[in-house]
Amino acid sequence: MALTDTEIRKAKAKGKPYRLSDGGGLYLFVTPASSKLWRWKYRFEGREKLMTFGSYPDVSPSLARERHAAARKLLATGTDPMAERKAEKAAAEDSFQSVARVWWEHWRDGKNPRHADYVKRRMEVDILPCLGARPVAAIEAPEPVSMVKATEARGARDIAKRALETTGQPPARTNGSLKAKTVRTTGATSGESADFFIFSRS
Repeated sequence: MALTDTEIRKAKAKGKPYRLSDGGGLYLFVTPASSKLWRWKYRFEGREKLMTFGSYPDVSPSLARERHAAARKLLATGTDPMAERKAEKAAAEDSFQSVARVWWEHWRDGKNPRHADYVKRRMEVDILPCLGARPVAAIEAPEPVSMVKATEARGARDIAKRALETTGQPPARTNGSLKAKTVRTTGATSGESADFFIFSRS
């Protein structure tokens, strides 16, 4: 039987950790330190695994059940939910948005704060909506070109050129945290060519 919010709130810490079942293998793990963790034990390829969905009250019962249901669906297709979560996390960490933010944090060192903030705004408005979610290793030269042309299409040719310049910055002082490969973009900003640096984490 599913737990109610009242039951969860009334669950008190004891000398030893204990579980409160929520159904379908999902349970609330209550620790002696009063932490309340949503957990699910499952088996994949003969091995027992433990997946967590966050802690209460940050993760409500309905959200925990939603995450649990999604994980069970993955398991039913023959996919290990824990492995899938790790893969998604790795992809997010190596997205253009994630890497661009690391670049900006290093690049702004020694720059005029007003100029650094302007570059960040330009990045967030004109660059990340087009490229932010893309894995850096998958970005090809036509993509920054499309980004620039979309900016030009709204009559902001100068901003489009500056956006391309921002994405074309060579690796700054990043303490070895980023590496870059260079692709040549042609046709950006009305036929101009530029080097576009695609960063990834070292």
